[in-house]
Amino acid sequence: MMTTRRRDGRSRYVTGTAAVAGLALLALTACSGADESSDDTSGSYTTREVTDGKTTFTVVTNPGDGPVLSYGADSGIELIEQEIDGATYAFKDMNGDGELAVWEDWREDPEVRAADLAAQLSTEQIAGLMLFSSHERSPADGLTDAQQEYMSESRLRNVLNAGPNDVDANVTWANQLQAYAEELATDDEPYVPVNFSSDPRSTAESGGNYNASGDISRWPSNLGLAATFDTETMSEFATTVSAEYRALGIGTALSPQIDLATDPRWLRVDGTFGENVELASEMAKAYVEGFQSTPGEDGWGSESVNAMIKHWAGDGPGEGGRESHTEAGKYGVYPGDNFDAHAEVFLGVMDSAAVMTAYSVALDGEGQPLLGGDRMGSAYDSARTGLLRENFTGVVVTDWGVTAGGTTDPDALIGTSWGADDLTVEERHYAILKNGVDMFGGNNAVAPVLAAYDMWQADFEAGVNDVDADTRFAETATRVLTMLFQAGLYEDAFLDLEESQAVVASQDKLDAGYRAQLDSIVMLKNDGETVAESDAAAWKDKTVYIPRNYDTGQAGLFGPGEYTEGPGLTVEVAEQYFGTVVTDEAVEDADGKVTSYTAPDLADVDLVLVGMDSPNSGAVFANSGHDTETGEWYPLSLQYRPYTADGEHVRRTSISGDILPDGTQENRSYFGNTSRTANESDLDAFERAVAAVEASGEDIPVVTVLRAKNPTVPAEFEAASDAIVVGFGVSDQALIETAIGLNEPQGRLPIGFPASMDAVEKQLEDVQEDTEPYVDSAGNAYLFGFGLSWSGVIAD
Repeated sequence: MMTTRRRDGRSRYVTGTAAVAGLALLALTACSGADESSDDTSGSYTTREVTDGKTTFTVVTNPGDGPVLSYGADSGIELIEQEIDGATYAFKDMNGDGELAVWEDWREDPEVRAADLAAQLSTEQIAGLMLFSSHERSPADGLTDAQQEYMSESRLRNVLNAGPNDVDANVTWANQLQAYAEELATDDEPYVPVNFSSDPRSTAESGGNYNASGDISRWPSNLGLAATFDTETMSEFATTVSAEYRALGIGTALSPQIDLATDPRWLRVDGTFGENVELASEMAKAYVEGFQSTPGEDGWGSESVNAMIKHWAGDGPGEGGRESHTEAGKYGVYPGDNFDAHAEVFLGVMDSAAVMTAYSVALDGEGQPLLGGDRMGSAYDSARTGLLRENFTGVVVTDWGVTAGGTTDPDALIGTSWGADDLTVEERHYAILKNGVDMFGGNNAVAPVLAAYDMWQADFEAGVNDVDADTRFAETATRVLTMLFQAGLYEDAFLDLEESQAVVASQDKLDAGYRAQLDSIVMLKNDGETVAESDAAAWKDKTVYIPRNYDTGQAGLFGPGEYTEGPGLTVEVAEQYFGTVVTDEAVEDADGKVTSYTAPDLADVDLVLVGMDSPNSGAVFANSGHDTETGEWYPLSLQYRPYTADGEHVRRTSISGDILPDGTQENRSYFGNTSRTANESDLDAFERAVAAVEASGEDIPVVTVLRAKNPTVPAEFEAASDAIVVGFGVSDQALIETAIGLNEPQGRLPIGFPASMDAVEKQLEDVQEDTEPYVDSAGNAYLFGFGLSWSGVIAD
């Protein structure tokens, strides 16, 4: 049974259907042939009935620039109409009282509507608004019992869609949840629609053809978008992808990731806009503005999506490049006293709808809490959250799983309550709320939030807190509801399947994404104009050799490492351009794993394309950098061959480490230990190709095609490469077209490529552009901003 805890004795609604003077309440009748949009500013709204095959709902089209409305067939919602400048407009009567409440009036500002509604929500509803669901990975399953439970019992309304891009599945699932949310509204608990969110889902990666499966437009990674050095490209990306998101039912983007990539080893560099403060700031601003606007409209509109910048501020300087999703990387360090640069990128986009906090515990160069704060993750750290709240009035959300402890909650898939493991789950929620944070990522259960409400109120009555729990909860409710109102979810939460099918992966969007992929590719080397302007016909009778390689994968949170093997570039794509594609022969063991390769005879080969990935020495969810079985700490490496960290710049004593029972600090140094790279075979493939060219006696150009997630030490392959092209999160098609001269490269490095691992050890984790760059055989330094076109170095 649902129970409602009122925060005061007032009646929430005047029930009934009596019309107010000047307002007429109309029952809907379906109208055929009505337009979804209209430029007509006279006349009356129109209605039509729509179904996706599972959910039936009504669509209301208002005259002129009045918003489209929608509501479920079984919702019981009726319309209030008003005459405005000679036209009849419709408003949804969502509380059923026959009056146009402030929160029901789409002419009011979102913040005003949100404040009005927040005052009418029960404590349980507000607590539910503070929840952001765990990952929902299967929209095709439709509305599940578990979803009904957390929506009804916990009043959860913010749902993380982590499933595929299938339009039919997403539309039908979203409509089912929206209809169920309408059913849950009562006189005591007003209607709150579902706010679907998503992590980035539009990166091309190495998906072969430029449009991958054709399920959504495909673009470079954030690092690749930064490599264009073009905010117009970023704006086009943002407005295109936000339209696709809304067509999938997604109203909030858990992006952009704007951590400053000041350590080249960090395992999430590819999700950033690089290491330069100015470039990252400009790209972040264009991203947020593009997502939070709709082309042709002044600001928010039907294609707008709430942006959530992350991770305040910031997660980039993990000691040794380790990643804070896992215990190994829970500490970020600032030996260069450079926190202000990291914060600057965030402070430039405080108009973002939301901010996500970081996982990491931030320490200064002496190993003490940064800014005099708490030795705890960002959501618990009063100094960092306090600085954020001084500058930001929107929604602050924890990263997923920070109220679960890695040691105290063994059933939690992700436990990241760094520095707060000694608190109970309820105390963690309370501590986070006291820091001005509004929402708990990855939490489906409301009980700990309600417990935090009681703790807050008890401390208020004891004189500890300045405001009572109702005031604190109403503050968060207003912030969260503002996101729902400004995205238009209270007006039009349902999706027309045919319209969504026309929007997602439309050809113009696929083409725009591919243009951005091409524009992002960086050429680092081009001896003797190996890569020059050409046309497709010139390659149709040519033969290309693409070596094979394998990656053993990194064991982690989701199981053992995944073994992958095959040609370094997608053969099916290469066959679109070349007459013949040849690759290596392989010998496999009983488990299907390759034990040796043999290169083909290259006598008739015209070109060698060696596809390589960045050295894979760790993964986000793999506790990389620490062997928990042996206790050994080991280095993350940007080279393929094993790297032993015994140079003069390797720390013998780490900056970070847990405080041990005796009061001393754990030493997390990896001095003298060796990296664990899973794709050393990539370099084997390169060397095998070079040896085969030499054995052929022919002058066959070797082009290295690097699919990069991090900077790489080029010393292992640069000298023997005739040309090097680099793609950040792009398709093999874009890389191949650039390598054979069908596309002139114009991208530039968004982060420098280091001279050596010794240079990496010498740089400071929190300082941008402080790594000694690699200098190639042509004398070019691979610094931030470097790149070649067909004619030479690209000028600033």
